[in-house]
Amino acid sequence: MFRQLFVMPFGICFLSGLVHAGEASSVNGKLELPVRNLVQTSCLDCHNNTERRGGLDLKSVIAQGVAQNREVWENVVRKLSSRQMPPGDAPRPDEATYDLALKSLESSLDRIAAEQPWPGRTGTFRRLTRIEYQNAVRDLLSLEIDATTLLPKDESSHGFDNITVADLSPSLLNRYVSAAQKISRLAVGGAGRGPGGDTIRVRPDITQEDHVAGLPIGTRGGALIHYTFPQDGEYEITVRLARDRNEHVEGLRGQHELEILIDRSRAGLFTVKPPADRNDHSRVDSHFSARALVQAGTHQLGVTFLKTSGSLLETVRQPYQAHFNMHRHPRISPAVYQVSITGPYDATGPGDTRSRRRIFICRPESPGEEEACAKKIVAAVMHRAWRRPIHDEDMIQPLEFFRQGRADGDFDSGIESALAFVLVSPQFLFRIERDPPNMSASKPYRISDVALASRLSFFLWSSIPDKELLNLADSGTLSQPDVLEQQVRRMLIDERSQALVTNFVGQWLYLRNLESANPDMRRFPDFDDNLRQAMRTETELFFDSIMREDRSVLDLLQADHTYLNERLARHYGIRHIHGSRFRRVALGTDSHRGGLLRQASILTVTSYATRTSPVIRGHWILKNLLGNAPPPPPDDVPALKDNTVSSTLSVRRRLAQHRADPNCAGCHDVMDPVGFALENYDAIGRWRNLEEGLAVDASGGLPDGSKFNGVEGLEQGLLQRPELFAGTLTEKLLTYALGRGLDYHDAAAVRRVVKDARTEDFRFSSLITGIVNSTPFQMRSAE
Repeated sequence: MFRQLFVMPFGICFLSGLVHAGEASSVNGKLELPVRNLVQTSCLDCHNNTERRGGLDLKSVIAQGVAQNREVWENVVRKLSSRQMPPGDAPRPDEATYDLALKSLESSLDRIAAEQPWPGRTGTFRRLTRIEYQNAVRDLLSLEIDATTLLPKDESSHGFDNITVADLSPSLLNRYVSAAQKISRLAVGGAGRGPGGDTIRVRPDITQEDHVAGLPIGTRGGALIHYTFPQDGEYEITVRLARDRNEHVEGLRGQHELEILIDRSRAGLFTVKPPADRNDHSRVDSHFSARALVQAGTHQLGVTFLKTSGSLLETVRQPYQAHFNMHRHPRISPAVYQVSITGPYDATGPGDTRSRRRIFICRPESPGEEEACAKKIVAAVMHRAWRRPIHDEDMIQPLEFFRQGRADGDFDSGIESALAFVLVSPQFLFRIERDPPNMSASKPYRISDVALASRLSFFLWSSIPDKELLNLADSGTLSQPDVLEQQVRRMLIDERSQALVTNFVGQWLYLRNLESANPDMRRFPDFDDNLRQAMRTETELFFDSIMREDRSVLDLLQADHTYLNERLARHYGIRHIHGSRFRRVALGTDSHRGGLLRQASILTVTSYATRTSPVIRGHWILKNLLGNAPPPPPDDVPALKDNTVSSTLSVRRRLAQHRADPNCAGCHDVMDPVGFALENYDAIGRWRNLEEGLAVDASGGLPDGSKFNGVEGLEQGLLQRPELFAGTLTEKLLTYALGRGLDYHDAAAVRRVVKDARTEDFRFSSLITGIVNSTPFQMRSAE
């Protein structure tokens, strides 16, 4: 029974594919006797083949033991944990044997890790990502900005965009300089040379026939814009309507009322009606401009239509929900194309904004007091922006910028100039972790409390530490276990921890990919941006509930509820859900909805535009839920071409072509069965029982050899070994928290987090606390 334990599907020893000769650890140690005997009886019969295939001297690996080959044995642990050794069609040992081997190996590896800690090394300089920059400005200056309009997108590595951020090219530096100048002027309320303006364009694939969340009941369509007005004064708001390629206003039948609102107060009301000359629509919206006095600061600007009728269309077939395309599903009513804001005209000053209240903690009573007040203001901003104590030498340059700005204007102009310097300084743009002086190379050390505060805040908030966190770091008490735990729990409760949902989850689960998901309009004519955003919101609210209620992370896999609004409920075929508001909906035992694998967001981003992809779905599950993604395909393996096989064949039968190729079978035999279990869901997550007129075959399996049918069987299979999912989630969180990829040195820390979390039923906070207390999070290796 034991001879096949370490044998892979290709008939060679699993160890042959793990490492190359000479990649072993230099730490001394011996293999535990139970595992030693097990490996000897399992692998030596294929040793000669191993040497030819992988360049690994198996006899030496076994003789040297665990300590000198930690990377090899950590990979063995990973494969044993997921029961991928031996292959599913080979005789398998019982669970007691698996547990014995794992317990022995893990104990040896964990003991070595404790004796020789290696926390890894994060980069000395790590630039803030675009999201982190946006959140830092929000928390530093109480100013909401859209960083996507100011800075380019960050590249991802190891699944997250906070890893490959060590560089700062000249062109990117110019973008940061421009952003700093714009942000500092907006925060202070500085006057421009003349009225400025912004234009906000509504996505063309948004259906505007129903209520928009946040706008008054009784309205439909339009847009709700959170806009920061720079000064008190008069602003002109101009609206343009969507047109087709003939320059005709779309959906213009009869009269409609268009309303402009500022903080729900009416600023303008216009009648939209067909022109006398049906071929000339140029003047339909030419007069849709309103002027209003607005106080400086962030306001809700709404542009919407008064809803004229709630009657249903009487048609033979159920009408589509999507209405945005001239030919396939034209608009029923007019829609907003763009909103322009110009001003201020006759500005009366910067007003009393949240930003100014945050910045101006003092006001000079005379010119002689200006520099002292400026020093107090700038020092307070720098302390939080630079995330460390501020010294006298740090104040030299920002005060020089203050003097230059003051010479060209007034006191506020000087502060604006100093703020721009702070926002473009390396101490703000980069997270800097320096080795202590005289530290030996490669020696692990515990990071300072100041560095710990930044690691903690950027992990949980994707932003800078707040005043309480910085004060604890400055006093040197943050690293005390009870203090640190209290801060972690405080930060998880804080609304800023929503960044874990929008930033971490958006990347871990590929929710960001929804923005570029464009299902084929012929096959899925009911897909629009309304549905796209509803899909994402469901998953974000679902994860948020696990985090806020501190429930077991296993509830992510199987749940008896979800979050729906009317648009998504109709997509799912769930009745009696009305309106744009999302609410928690209890599900029956026979429901096809619930956990992550039943949610349309996941099912859509793991599909092609025209059909489902069991390969992509299977790979997604193996990589993001089980932590055992197959390697990428060889360069010489062609992609599956749909036009080479009959379109009437099911996806399962089309993929049989790849599994028939020996070069492809090794990976596809692992991935495809996992993805097949989700075949009852189409490419946009709708439930189906038929595909091309034939009954859907949703039979599947996991790499451990288990077989089942449908999503329920897949969920049960994943929950059979909850430590796999908890461990994978821990690895993803730790990668995100550290800003670097993990390697075999981190495996012991991950196991410790999972082991401790098991005693608390894998509650979300137990994973977070375990990560924060881990060696990789609290320590760093010297260069």
